[in-house]
Amino acid sequence: MDRRLFLATCATLATAPKLFAQAKPAAAAPADAWPQFRGTPALTGLSATTIPPQPKLAWAWEGGEAFDSSPAIVDGVVYVGAATGELIAVGLADGKLRWRYKAGEAIGESSPAVANGRVFIGDLLGTVHAVNIADGKPVWTQKTGSEIKSSPVVVGSILLMGSYDGKLYGFDAATGKQLWAYGTQNYVHGTPCVIDGVAHFAGCDEVFHAVDVKTGKARFTTTATAYTGASVVIVNNVAYFGTFDNQVLALDLGSRKVLWRYEHPDRKFPFYSSASVTDGTVILGGRDRMVHALDARTGQARWTYMTRARIDSSPAIAGGRAYVGSNDGRLYALDLQSGKVTWQHDEGAALSASPALAAGRIVIGSTGGRLLCFG
Repeated sequence: MDRRLFLATCATLATAPKLFAQAKPAAAAPADAWPQFRGTPALTGLSATTIPPQPKLAWAWEGGEAFDSSPAIVDGVVYVGAATGELIAVGLADGKLRWRYKAGEAIGESSPAVANGRVFIGDLLGTVHAVNIADGKPVWTQKTGSEIKSSPVVVGSILLMGSYDGKLYGFDAATGKQLWAYGTQNYVHGTPCVIDGVAHFAGCDEVFHAVDVKTGKARFTTTATAYTGASVVIVNNVAYFGTFDNQVLALDLGSRKVLWRYEHPDRKFPFYSSASVTDGTVILGGRDRMVHALDARTGQARWTYMTRARIDSSPAIAGGRAYVGSNDGRLYALDLQSGKVTWQHDEGAALSASPALAAGRIVIGSTGGRLLCFG
């Protein structure tokens, strides 16, 4: 072998593990469960389930008031919060009510997390609730200083919850005891993305925070460049999120530098939807009424799809399709490669909540008060 070719080959082999690590796919929720907002503590929005190409409405449960909360699905049961202030449990197969638990006066965007036989959720009075999954009976409650719109994340024995009092809390998931509170300068709206024991979120204080889950101490902070309501997703040490400055960012966590910014050339609207990343593509909705698919390396648009109203719903991805609701009242399935609609359902009421995917089914609530299941 030519010596130069031999050395080049050795160099390629030496760097192969690093390249493979960089290309490591994001973790997906298991095929039969969607235990929390965005499916996993890493907030990837990915599911290993298989959804039928043309899903049919399996059932619709009438909740009476709006669903802004996104469902969790575990062991064949759907859990979701309602504007009535109730946490409800409904059978995934039949849509029949299992139990209902009265939390506060209302539950907003906080979405349940299920772990260790309990369901956790926050309400708009600022209370965190732990409820027994078997019968809907309360286990414990804890007050924060203001309303809760962030969703809980369970990491081992610790429950993470953000509050509009400007703090991210760590509670003992078993007892509700407050372990620590990490303070920011504004609302904690986004749900923390947990990678390797560190909770990451871009705050309403325009700061990107990385917090040790066990101690509640800052690992680092850096600029998020703008007010941010969306949750972040992290793939291969890069955080992706949209801002109220009408941009989507890729932030390298090693250098803490912005790798790229995406802004639509014509339509200047905030991004409230939380992103998913799969196969090198970042997918999220915008208040410009569009679903955006961006190259994860460059931030260049691969495609956009225009709906008829703003999109606050965060896409869930399975089998090469993105499922996302729009305030135009439609639930869309979009092909990840082309951006073309492969299926849609017209509900006639805004779908600002995010879909949950598990066991071959899609579950999402509407502002019209219906919890919908397709499969």
